[in-house]
Amino acid sequence: MSKIILLVLHLCVLVTSIGQTVKFGKQTFELHNVTGSVINFQGKKVLKIERDLKALSFDEKNLETTVDDRHYARLLDIDDFENGTIEVKMYSQIQNPSPYAPAAGFIGLYYRVTADDSAWESIYLRPKVGRINNQMARNHAVQYFSYPDFKFQTLRDKFSAGSYEGSAPVALNEWITMRLEINGETAEMFINNMKYSSFIVNKMLGKTKKGFVGLYVDIGTIGYFKDLKVTKRALKGRKESEKVSEI
Repeated sequence: MSKIILLVLHLCVLVTSIGQTVKFGKQTFELHNVTGSVINFQGKKVLKIERDLKALSFDEKNLETTVDDRHYARLLDIDDFENGTIEVKMYSQIQNPSPYAPAAGFIGLYYRVTADDSAWESIYLRPKVGRINNQMARNHAVQYFSYPDFKFQTLRDKFSAGSYEGSAPVALNEWITMRLEINGETAEMFINNMKYSSFIVNKMLGKTKKGFVGLYVDIGTIGYFKDLKVTKRALKGRKESEKVSEI
C-alpha cells in the first residue's frame, strides 16, 4: 500500500512581502511578488492573491517580458513535484479599475518551479474569453508556457496555432476546478470534474524536471483559491510512494 502523508495547510492572514514565509504548523506558504490574505468569500475562507506591481513592474508595451513571470504564491510543503496531480478551486475577477484594459482574468498554476524562480512550467486560464461568442477568442482560453524561454508570444511565433493554447468552458466570477495530470513530458488539464480533459500538452518545453507548485495570477486579476491538493506520483508504470499536500 502506498504511504500517504496528508499535510493540511491551515489558512491565516498572509504578510505581503517578496519571499515572506508564513508557517502553519508544519506547513509554509510563501508570496512571490503578489499580495495575499485570507478572507471570507461567499461564506468560506479563501486565499485571495493579486499581482504586486510595486514589487514587479508591468509594461503594456512590452508584454512578453513583463507578464507570466515571478508573481505567484508558492506552496512549500513539497519542493520536488515532478509527476502527479495538482487540483485547485479558483475564482477570477477583474480589478476595478484595471491597470490593463484587455485583462482576461489570468489565473492558474505553476509547477516544477526551481528554488530560485529561474524556471518552471505553467498552465493557466483566461476566463474572460472562455465562453465568449467568438471561436478564435475561445481558442485562447487556456495557455501553457515554460519560463523563461517559451512565454506566450514566443510560443505563438514559433509553433503552429493551437499547439500550446486551447479552449475551456470557463468564465469570470464563478468557481472553476482545475486539475492537472503531469506525467513525464506531458500535461493534461481537466475542468470542473469533467470526465475528459479540455487541454493536452503533448511535449512540455522546460528543462526543469521537478520543483515547487504555485498559485498564479497576472495583471488586472483578483484571484481566490481554495482546496489545493498536490499528489506526487511516479512516472506511469512505476510503483512508488505518494505524498499529498492539501490546502
